[in-house]
Amino acid sequence: MTVARLIFFLFTTPGSPRLHEPEIFNALDGKARKMNEVVAIRRALISVSDKTGLIELARALVSHGVELLASGGTHRSLTDAGLAAVEVAEHTGQPQILGGRVKTLHPKVAGGILARRNVPEDLAAIEAHGISLIDLVVVNLYPFETTVAKPGVSFEEAIENIDIGGPTLIRAAAKNHDHVAVVTRHEDYATIIAAMKSQGGTGITLRRDLARTAFNLTAAYDIAISAYLNAQAAPAETTSFPTVLNLQFDCVGSLRYGENPHQAAAFYADRPPVAGTLPTAKILHGKELSYNNLLDLDSALRLVRLFNHPSAVILKHNNPCGAATAHDLAEAFEKAYEGDPVSAFGGIVGINRPVDLATAERMGKAGRFLECVIAPSFEPDAFEWLTTKPTWRNSVRLVAVGLPLGPGSPKPPGFDMRRIEGGLLVQTWDQLAAAPLDGTLASHRAPTDAESADLVFAWNVCSTVKSNAIVLVRGGQVVGVGAGQMSRLDSVRIAVEKAGERAKGAVMASDAFFPFRDGPDTAAAAGVTAIVQPGGSKRDDETIVACNEHNIAMLFTGRRHFRH
Repeated sequence: MTVARLIFFLFTTPGSPRLHEPEIFNALDGKARKMNEVVAIRRALISVSDKTGLIELARALVSHGVELLASGGTHRSLTDAGLAAVEVAEHTGQPQILGGRVKTLHPKVAGGILARRNVPEDLAAIEAHGISLIDLVVVNLYPFETTVAKPGVSFEEAIENIDIGGPTLIRAAAKNHDHVAVVTRHEDYATIIAAMKSQGGTGITLRRDLARTAFNLTAAYDIAISAYLNAQAAPAETTSFPTVLNLQFDCVGSLRYGENPHQAAAFYADRPPVAGTLPTAKILHGKELSYNNLLDLDSALRLVRLFNHPSAVILKHNNPCGAATAHDLAEAFEKAYEGDPVSAFGGIVGINRPVDLATAERMGKAGRFLECVIAPSFEPDAFEWLTTKPTWRNSVRLVAVGLPLGPGSPKPPGFDMRRIEGGLLVQTWDQLAAAPLDGTLASHRAPTDAESADLVFAWNVCSTVKSNAIVLVRGGQVVGVGAGQMSRLDSVRIAVEKAGERAKGAVMASDAFFPFRDGPDTAAAAGVTAIVQPGGSKRDDETIVACNEHNIAMLFTGRRHFRH
């Protein structure tokens, strides 16, 4: 005898509670259910704020003989469409109260969802209390995130848009997914309709997938509320790190691999996604982006949006190897590439203006190869040229962020985070503050106008170079970069070697102070004429003396920009 028939026998003996045979045989046989036996949908509870696709789903359910229970506005939408539906208040015998705050929180609703069809005591309880089984729950939530994103929304309005009944119904159905299907996204309506057409109900695999989606939704919803309340607790002008850091990101997709082929990887986006960033950018051409591509593209975006004038940057291994600004974009790119053409081969390019044909032609010169180009947009003739003319046209990725890039770009949201074994390091984003020219003049000689312009450019570029960072600039063009060295002196030597003769008349930026005067001495020997650095070393006086001896102008910004 099957479990279902045994329980049916027990519940139909004299003195036992009476159940309808179809409801028992719908889901009582636990052993068959474990083998993915289909659970028929005979009664569905629908309560949705977003009514996209509601009528199509409801009509499909009714066509299969499903009884519809609905609350408030959902019930009105169904009846206006000519569909028969039982209002929740009629089903429970209890009208909604507290201005609609309480309507689905009732044993006849919760019991119908939570009853385990293979537990005799559960079935006896619902029979005793006149509770009908609910096989499908379709619920989405009040739009809390949309509400709090509106300018000027009041705290009271935000609180009123915290859904209570919805998450309760969702969690109940998701918990009991062995017997009940829960749908929280209108994108899944078609799946339910297809399951009804093909097999008359839902299998355990589908119900489990839907339950996972449901719990993800309620978890994200609670995090959004928590984040809002945490933000309200701290004044906007202060930095407040919450006691518990709740994070939520949406998966954009899996990547081919991580930094190395043996590492699995995926790409996640802020929730909601931030305009003008990689998750919202469009890949217009080329192969899918890799983990390393995305890291470099993000660095290119951060750097190129620091500049007002037409500018181009080229990155390799998360460090700028070329950067330049000019009167037109084509010239800016040419100067950026020629800053270090050996390193620029196979580089990641960032552009802060729509890419025009003249710039595209410079990119595709004989002997040049680019991995990715990211820009606000690509003019049609430039796009056609890049995708048809260069020998590497099939492999280059063209990425459009769709927004202007410049110093006015929005500040990145949230915190800068880095995973370590066993924890997470969290900090505010490293933002450039006042222009370096507003710093302290440490030397006897002030920089010239030309030196000042180059010092600002060098300081901006240096802020994105891995520490210890040294950048040499001449005429709006990066001519030498020393990055990631354990010794700042070694970074100076590398930058000078990269620059060669171009170091003569160049300016130098350092992301942190010089611990000894040997760095400025080495730069002076190569022909550097001006330096910008944070200052703050115990031996600043020695560095100042060195600069004055070499007639080098030096500015102290008072703010360092390490990038480890």
